[in-house]
Amino acid sequence: MKKLRLYLDNCCFNRPYDDQSSIKVKFETEAKLYIQSQIKDGNYLLIWSYILDYENNMNPYESRKNSIAKWKILSKDDVDENPEILNNIDDLEKYKIIGKDAIHIACALFSKVDYFITTDYLLIRKSASLNQLKVLNPVDFIKIMEGF
Repeated sequence: MKKLRLYLDNCCFNRPYDDQSSIKVKFETEAKLYIQSQIKDGNYLLIWSYILDYENNMNPYESRKNSIAKWKILSKDDVDENPEILNNIDDLEKYKIIGKDAIHIACALFSKVDYFITTDYLLIRKSASLNQLKVLNPVDFIKIMEGF
């Protein structure tokens, strides 16, 4: 059986470090941690990219940066910048997906992921029209995978 390829963006990786007083943030954190445990167990394949490296390296908190960087080692693929990604970035502007978000989405499209997981609700709304990519928050992904 084919294992699903997942791309978690930087805000998803950082969700456990956000203020956990909101139930929404707490649920997303637990779902994200569950997804990571499934990746560690080999049930899903993690896809990494150069924009994840860039954003993580900008993290001012050394312990957070180091913790997130360890996931690169567990990734199945590490996407480098290339002409196809750069072309996709330009194409994403018609969906109002720009900047680093566009690079993340372009990397996910290039690597043919099954799901792009983020806690950025604006990016989820903007990506709703992308037929070739499913963009979800971690809770919704778990709901689909676990049949809730």
